[in-house]
Amino acid sequence: MSKPELHITHIYPNEMNTYGDRGNLLVLEKRALWHGLKPVIHYYNAGTQFPESDLVLGGGGQDSAQDDIQVDVLRIGDTLHKLAAAGTPMLMVCGTYQLFGNRFITSDGQEIKGIGIFDIETLGGSKRMIGNVSVETKDWGLLYGFENHSGQTTLGEAQLPLGTVTKGGGNNGRDKTEGARAFNVVGTYMHGPILPNNPQFADWMIAEALRKKGIEHKLAVLSEEDALAERVRLSASDRPY
Repeated sequence: MSKPELHITHIYPNEMNTYGDRGNLLVLEKRALWHGLKPVIHYYNAGTQFPESDLVLGGGGQDSAQDDIQVDVLRIGDTLHKLAAAGTPMLMVCGTYQLFGNRFITSDGQEIKGIGIFDIETLGGSKRMIGNVSVETKDWGLLYGFENHSGQTTLGEAQLPLGTVTKGGGNNGRDKTEGARAFNVVGTYMHGPILPNNPQFADWMIAEALRKKGIEHKLAVLSEEDALAERVRLSASDRPY
């Protein structure tokens, strides 16, 4: 019996990978294999055709990199909106999180337009928020990561956050929100990368992708594989900001 395929797309892997967020792709690929699936990896680069996608990932990058890909992000915006509305799980970190919002005004006043999946706006600040961060969420419990950003993001009135900051700066260092969520699309400032620290979140993405495809497939219990991740999480709980 053939294994179900899981098509995972990493967008702008060259421009938006400053902080090692490709590690999220490696985690999804490995966990898909452990769960008895066949991961199919796609790399989407500017100007190419958007591939078949059951999961979509994006990482962080410099302001100049966001400017470089802005035109192409707007070009594929309709495709991303359709995938989002259909329930495709997506994880957008830092720079791509900002591009999934309405706009980002850099510290020198340049406007970088986004595609508006999230009702958020980001302003470049003079102070960077750098350090360990923990976020309490409704669906995945406590998430751990590491933030490194000067952009200060404000949520629209009806925009749901990813969760509430229990340690760290979060979206803007003021209102205790971190990230944003729309449909099955999650935006966050958490690097680390985030998925190795939070395997329950990675498995949710895989399960939602399978549900969307109409595939009934019970995920394996990965007690031995997740033992190290649990040690990392216990360590993260004691780290100072």
